Amino acid sequence: MNTKRPRISRDDLKTVIIDTLGILIGSVIMAVAMNMFMVPNMLAPGGVSGLGVVFYHLFRIPVGLTIIVLNVPLFIAGYIVLGPRIVLQSLVGTFLFSLALEITAPLLPSATGDLLLASVYGGVIMGVGLGLVFRFRGSTGGTALLSLILAKTSGISPGQAMLVGDLAVLALAIFVFGSEAAMYAALSLFVSIKVIDAIIEGLGLAKSAIIITGHGSQINERLLHELGRGVTRIEGQGGYTGEGREVLLCVVTRQQIARLRSIIYEIDPEAFVIIGNATEVHGEGFKKMQQH
Repeated sequence: MNTKRPRISRDDLKTVIIDTLGILIGSVIMAVAMNMFMVPNMLAPGGVSGLGVVFYHLFRIPVGLTIIVLNVPLFIAGYIVLGPRIVLQSLVGTFLFSLALEITAPLLPSATGDLLLASVYGGVIMGVGLGLVFRFRGSTGGTALLSLILAKTSGISPGQAMLVGDLAVLALAIFVFGSEAAMYAALSLFVSIKVIDAIIEGLGLAKSAIIITGHGSQINERLLHELGRGVTRIEGQGGYTGEGREVLLCVVTRQQIARLRSIIYEIDPEAFVIIGNATEVHGEGFKKMQQH
């Protein structure tokens, strides 16, 4: 019986190399922000990296080691709940970020002792690095991976889960470093989020996508299983050709937009796609509709 393994095409290999390089560059930029601004000034801007800053100043544990250790149980849970593909992307980003942190730590001096300058510039640089990681379909694990796990198992939206995780770290920072350092850390987190939005093309917290394609079933299946997002399918017809087309409506988070584009391109490169900012999204997976 002939059981040939599927061969990886040159385009697929090129995509993997480009994505890995993008994640590597983003990870190095994030490491610069951490080692020059965050760690020396005791700024813990949420997430696992924020916990790394806290543990470093309490116990002198290297930040990169903390990030790796705390992500291990998340990787195991993510593999069980989300599948190997998402975990692999997070694993690459987490490893490169932790490695870049430890390599650059002895090489980079503190840039400033002013908390305001450290929080603003550290937030900007951190946002640029993380934005690049997201843009090249990567992740650094931590609260981003935890949010996907909670969204899958408990129905909590990814945005809510990430907010709770970041607030918990900021609360710990208040206890360890004092309220002033924690407030500057919150400012740094806010700046980072805005820069991430700009890097991934748009300032909305969510992105809406209208996809007109002849391969609606395949795109719908992958969006449901890989992004965990609902899709509305509408039968349409080309006004000029008269041919049948399917219109897919989908709303995703800013972290998922690069993966959305990739999925559509892999299935139907000729699809007509409209992506825009969704300033308000109400419904399942996002915030509930409320009467104002």
